[in-house]
Amino acid sequence: MDLSGRTVVVTGAGRGLGRALALRSGQLGAHVFVSARALGAARKVADEVAADSGAKADAFACDLADPASVRAFVDEVTACTDRIDVLINNGARYLEAPDLGDVDDAAITDTIASGATGALLTVKHFLPLLRASAGADVVNLISSVAEVRNHRSQAHPAFYAAKAAQAGFADILSHRLRPEGIRVISLYPPDFMDGDPLDRSWDEASRTACDPLTAQSVVDCVLFAISQPRDCFIRSFHFEQL
Repeated sequence: MDLSGRTVVVTGAGRGLGRALALRSGQLGAHVFVSARALGAARKVADEVAADSGAKADAFACDLADPASVRAFVDEVTACTDRIDVLINNGARYLEAPDLGDVDDAAITDTIASGATGALLTVKHFLPLLRASAGADVVNLISSVAEVRNHRSQAHPAFYAAKAAQAGFADILSHRLRPEGIRVISLYPPDFMDGDPLDRSWDEASRTACDPLTAQSVVDCVLFAISQPRDCFIRSFHFEQL
């Protein structure tokens, strides 16, 4: 796939999957805009993108739980480009705690605001730049916790709530933006790994059959979806869990 001449925005790019998506986009020739809650983390990844592939990469601070921060982020990107071709909504706070009372109110509010409100406001304010693209894609990294009756994760109920809200937003957004040719693609991965399986007690056959999903596989799914012809609208990816 070739992303030369295209602009890609990745939120929550300071580490993990967001960082991997930024690096791969740069390797494919994109001009990459990365954000993280801490500007230093975003700058580190932008520097990695430039060193890895020579691609142009710009870094921005964005606290997705703060509407003013989201607006400032969009304003700064708008000053750098006249369009966005791919917006990847990756940023969201993960909160692990099985019992509702295990965390304080501030953590609950922050989790829902970053995962739900933050994604909605990011798309809202980037929409003029997305509409300026000849063929824009909005990619949402949601989670399998947003699937009905998926109770596998030990995430706090606030994370379940945030991702369910993001899924509902993505669904209606896909329907309403499709007539404009803007594709909305959502991925619902289970908890995944950045590396090899941790449990080395599995025998080789079991590990081949039961390997957990990796960040690289999620990246490959994103790239597959945005590489399809413009008449191909892939609404979502759901992943089999054992």
